[in-house]
Amino acid sequence: MTHSTPTASSPSAPEDGARTGRPDRNLALELVRATEAAAIRAVPFIGKGDKIAVDGAAVDAMRAFLSTVSFDGVVVIGEGEKDEAPMLFNGERVGNGQGPACDVAVDPVDGTSMAAAGRQNALSVIAVADRGAMLDASSVFYMDKLVTGPEGRGVVDIRKPVGENIRALAAALGKRPEEVVVAILDRPRHEGIVREIREAGAGTRLLLDGDVAGGINAARSGTRIDMCVGIGGSPEGVTTACAVKALGGFMQGVLAPKDDAERDRGLAAGLLMDHVYDADDLVKGEDAFFVATGVTDGGLLDGVRYGDGVIRTESIVLRTQSGTVRRVVAEHLASKWL
Repeated sequence: MTHSTPTASSPSAPEDGARTGRPDRNLALELVRATEAAAIRAVPFIGKGDKIAVDGAAVDAMRAFLSTVSFDGVVVIGEGEKDEAPMLFNGERVGNGQGPACDVAVDPVDGTSMAAAGRQNALSVIAVADRGAMLDASSVFYMDKLVTGPEGRGVVDIRKPVGENIRALAAALGKRPEEVVVAILDRPRHEGIVREIREAGAGTRLLLDGDVAGGINAARSGTRIDMCVGIGGSPEGVTTACAVKALGGFMQGVLAPKDDAERDRGLAAGLLMDHVYDADDLVKGEDAFFVATGVTDGGLLDGVRYGDGVIRTESIVLRTQSGTVRRVVAEHLASKWL
């Protein structure tokens, strides 16, 4: 038994769910069930220090719920290759095989290390688009990314120094550079760019893990983050692009192979090296969904909460076709999850 309270942060444009062979708007609520399940099942392992256990519980729950969804999905962007974690693997078929043919990007827990450590900002994430719409970047694990709100379009460029981009974006936002906040993964590889950000006068929001939420908050209006930069996972880049397109934000990405062998694998797979991909290159078309449920509390979503015989979840649902942002707060009878 689930009580859901959806709210929209923008006026809802007409949504046509009757187009044969295309993702239907009702698909969004079906996908939320899968991210909710993954988040709930991960909770017993939060703070226990075992990220494999966190991921394994979430993967099993997401796979089980996706099997009931009316669509013919193929996982284009899966998780697990980087650290041999449990995974919904690339090429895996999901859904009941009926309904629209879709590409699927999954991350049962974006931020497994954070969840395992009991830290904030872990999410369960699914993105869905028309079949053939998502860039399969699986042969190159990392991508250099730049995300802003719509004000960054035609103003910032990933090929420019970060300080120049900060000053340009600040002017477009009507701010001083000192008021700009830039999100970036807290990694040794980013020490130089963090120094450049601060030398430009901007502040940093250092992310411990999982840059999907950072990218979304950079693209959304009304958040404290103005820009998200740096090298993170290419799967997360494609997933983030679904959200950025729905939010009307701006995104660029450049694949960042670790070595020549990975670069060669990417070229053999048809990927473009040293090429600036934009959001429309990463996810083609205008009919895609992004769905996320909070696992632990964060700036984007509240985490799973238990109390008074119910389990409370908070999710966000974005759709590119309508440009809507919906929050779904659900209360699940805890007895159904024992």
